[in-house]
Amino acid sequence: MISIAHVSDLHLDDSPRATERAERVMSYLRDLPGPLDAVLVTGDIADHAAPQEYQQAKELFALPYPVLMLPGNHDRRAPFRTGLLDGKPDDEELNQVVRTKGATFLLCDSTIPDRDEGLISDRSLAWLDGALSAEADDRPVFVCFHHPPVTLHTPYVDRLRQFQEARLAEVLVRHPQVVALLCGHAHTAAATTFAGLPLLVAPGVASTVPLPFEGRDTVDHELAPGLAFHVLDDRRRLVTHYRALS
Repeated sequence: MISIAHVSDLHLDDSPRATERAERVMSYLRDLPGPLDAVLVTGDIADHAAPQEYQQAKELFALPYPVLMLPGNHDRRAPFRTGLLDGKPDDEELNQVVRTKGATFLLCDSTIPDRDEGLISDRSLAWLDGALSAEADDRPVFVCFHHPPVTLHTPYVDRLRQFQEARLAEVLVRHPQVVALLCGHAHTAAATTFAGLPLLVAPGVASTVPLPFEGRDTVDHELAPGLAFHVLDDRRRLVTHYRALS
């Protein structure tokens, strides 16, 4: 069995409010009595991509589990690399292969520099296809990115989702090792499908985007921060549990 915690959209900005909400989630994970195989953070870690925001994130992510991170549209590739991955300040797409006990995580960069909507570039799609081809058929793979490649019926987010998604679907259908797609960006817990696979969206830590029929503001800063737990059993049945931390 593989157990993963999934958080997204911390939007750290040096404010007490953002700090408290992020600390609430990280403290919850840090104090869990049972082990996790990984913690996945699907982007918008910093709000302004400032060095001090990434320094704060690095301190918050000092957890007793592997922490996997990918950028969102509020992040910037070069400071993300230097601040969180101890890498060189490179502005190229930030794609990563991370192998944990029993699973592989392909962390795809769906960001477009200086834009809020998402796109997985041709270069990144070629990388994804090659990385999937290199994995054994019996090893489960999670494909992860920031922007959801489908409409979630939240107009504020849907204008900024991942576009040209048919290209991604063409890659995914060639590789049966993929068990699920994990993303963020929407600031709402959601579950749907894409290319015949589960597409699981983490709730926002910083805020929540309500649905139109909820009759609230575009962004709700008062609802509790949340996270997801994904559990994959030996039969490759995936179960997701969502938690709101009041």
